[in-house]
Amino acid sequence: MRILIAHNFYQQPGGEDESFRSETALLEDRGHTVIRYTQHNDAFASMNSLRAAQVTFWNRRVYNELRALIRRERPDVAHFQNTFPLISPAAYYAARAARVPVVQTLRNYRLLCPSAVCFREGQVCELCAQRHLKWPGVRYACYRQSRLATAVVALMLVSHHYAGTWQRAVDRYIVLTEFARQKFVANGLPAGKIAIKPNFVHPAPAAGDGTGGYALFIGRLSPEKGIETMLEAWQTHAPGLPLRLIGDGPLRERVQQAAAQHPAITWLGRQPNEQVYSWLQHATCLVFPSLCYEGMPRVIIEAFATGTPVIASNLGAAAEMIQDGETGLHFRAGDAHDLAVKAAQVFEQPGDSRQMGKAAREEFEANYTAERNYEQLMAIYEQIV
Repeated sequence: MRILIAHNFYQQPGGEDESFRSETALLEDRGHTVIRYTQHNDAFASMNSLRAAQVTFWNRRVYNELRALIRRERPDVAHFQNTFPLISPAAYYAARAARVPVVQTLRNYRLLCPSAVCFREGQVCELCAQRHLKWPGVRYACYRQSRLATAVVALMLVSHHYAGTWQRAVDRYIVLTEFARQKFVANGLPAGKIAIKPNFVHPAPAAGDGTGGYALFIGRLSPEKGIETMLEAWQTHAPGLPLRLIGDGPLRERVQQAAAQHPAITWLGRQPNEQVYSWLQHATCLVFPSLCYEGMPRVIIEAFATGTPVIASNLGAAAEMIQDGETGLHFRAGDAHDLAVKAAQVFEQPGDSRQMGKAAREEFEANYTAERNYEQLMAIYEQIV
């Protein structure tokens, strides 16, 4: 099969970029021809406001480039990962003009929320998800802390809603969880066009022994990730389990300060993948305290692969992925005391922790391997080609 895969890279690399790389490699490894089309947000940063608004609505250059690319390469299907903001919805119409079926993976909540994360002022916010006109997002300057930039996104979303783009220009949407499917269906996407296919990790790290005697956080140090909840749990409630943090972000100074004041907290900064896996393999548990819905965190899948139980907030994708008491534990989102209690439980009951780790590895092998993901992806393509 010949597959066109398009992706708009972010200025700050993240899980969506890695998923694009993994999925294209997966297809090529199995003999398919992958035609890549990419844009990068570094170009967006240099545009003036008018030009940036124009390409967000409809990027004519991208439309023309994709028409030419499709005529030359003749793909069987066009699969779009992230189109925001440079590729724009014009890309769907370029594919449809050539009668090429369109697939769009929804790895965030951009169609519902201008900021894409349904998060504001420290908590989940669905004010925009409940309406076609995303004016609450404009009021609160949810995208890039700018009312003007948010207004551009909001107008793009509503104009393509009334143009029928989201309902008719895409043949199949891929979401990562049942939770996400329900959110998009409740807010207007056709249920019959939505398929569920999770992320995957390949090559998979080996299962570890979990004997390091520490809890581990891996991710961006930003407010929506629940960093303050986690630090409060360790600084105020002292669960007795050392905490190691891998990652960087806007709350780095806050984490450094906590590490300087509390001997149980250690900040390790950014780490290469092989070192991250080593830390995971020896961790007693992974802590995932996110305050937002998330798409499908790769770090949870990586923890499952290494046989590491996960303590996660009972919210969104994480709550769906982790079976409470079987592959990890849930705690009340934003509740530092409850997080500390669950961390102490994992530390004080090593037998139960080992059993949860074993179940986590089994969950990975059943649902998150490259082989399983390939089967699901090809089934989606074959339904629409």
